[in-house]
Amino acid sequence: MKESFVHVYTGNGKGKSTAAFGLALRALFAGKKVYIAQFIKDMKYHETGIETVMDGIKIEQLGAGCFIDRKPDEHDREVAAAALQKCGKILESGEFDVVILDEITIALYFKLFSSEDVIKILQSRNPKVEVVLTGRYAPQELIDYADLVTEMREVKHYYTQGVLSRDGIDV
Repeated sequence: MKESFVHVYTGNGKGKSTAAFGLALRALFAGKKVYIAQFIKDMKYHETGIETVMDGIKIEQLGAGCFIDRKPDEHDREVAAAALQKCGKILESGEFDVVILDEITIALYFKLFSSEDVIKILQSRNPKVEVVLTGRYAPQELIDYADLVTEMREVKHYYTQGVLSRDGIDV
């Protein structure tokens, strides 16, 4: 029987990173060590403050920024490749019990690296490391590889009524 599993939280609905951070809290309160790599986000959102008040968690923002208003360039691909390599080493080391690769499927969607690259680091991980991958557009190869896949589906969102992200609720 496997000791650890690979989770994918994907879909166009809100809550993928929130669910991953919830799992991180659960793991921390169970005495586990948690590492979170954020591949696209480059701002310190409120959830990143958790590492200042709790031991056993490390959060790093490894991307070159969000692609809302621009296309990724060679620098983005280089930064993403280095981030993936770093995460591969962390996964192999077994230093952390839970590793969350936040927004990694967005990096895949923008072709910053390949699904094969991600699956390779997952296959090389320490067998005791639980892994959570988040983001929209999870490719079928990753869905097929994962042990647990949850799709967040937007049914209704106040954003369509002009409500922007709210402090402490959405960011």
